[in-house]
Amino acid sequence: MNAPITLSAHDLTRRHDNRLVVDNVSLELRRGEVLGLLGHNGAGKSTTLQMLTGALPPHSGQITVCDFDLRDQPMQAKACIGFLPEHPPLYRDMRVDDYLLFAARLHRIPPAKLADALALAKQRCGLQTSGRKIIGTLSKGYQQRVGIAQAIIHDPAVVVLDEPTVGLDPAQIRDVRALIRELGDSNSVILSTHLLNEVESLCDRVVILQKGRLIYSGSSAEMLSNGNMEEAFLLITENEDATAS
Repeated sequence: MNAPITLSAHDLTRRHDNRLVVDNVSLELRRGEVLGLLGHNGAGKSTTLQMLTGALPPHSGQITVCDFDLRDQPMQAKACIGFLPEHPPLYRDMRVDDYLLFAARLHRIPPAKLADALALAKQRCGLQTSGRKIIGTLSKGYQQRVGIAQAIIHDPAVVVLDEPTVGLDPAQIRDVRALIRELGDSNSVILSTHLLNEVESLCDRVVILQKGRLIYSGSSAEMLSNGNMEEAFLLITENEDATAS
């Protein structure tokens, strides 16, 4: 039996200065699934993520998160989402514990549950010994862990990660990827990345955007039937360009 749908988007459209940035995009995400969001620069990925997380309203279309309509029930829907943008919203002069408790309160975690939520987020992100450290003194890899911890401290059903390994060294990339795998076991994850080997190793399904339109949706295994992930991605996007021209 299929796992429950945690997020669904139907016919999302967004314009900017009369230019169609996202054009009738539909997708869905199930519990325990890691969904890779791919596309060249300017394909509409960031705009789509902003709409899916409630940061930017679509001009048309519907988004449902854990059966809550994001437009009509925004507080309930957003409570089910954790978001790590490409540039994590960190306060570099705060201590890790203070920042994560601040994030927990923003997510309306009851005071009696704050300590447990903090401990669990730190444990999942490997931050057990970093609570008293100033965020600005941490390495980029550990700052990224703090960013992920703020995204999951309220135990959301859906975790959205935008380029979570950009700028990290190989050891840091390995650690963050291990964390994403762990999140994918218990949560639903949307992963936007330019690293195709990352998609190949982490994602169950893949969607590809091109010029604001959804041009591919399928399993990672289906994509890999056309070669490695890079070859498959280029084949799909170049065929779309040839068809469009």
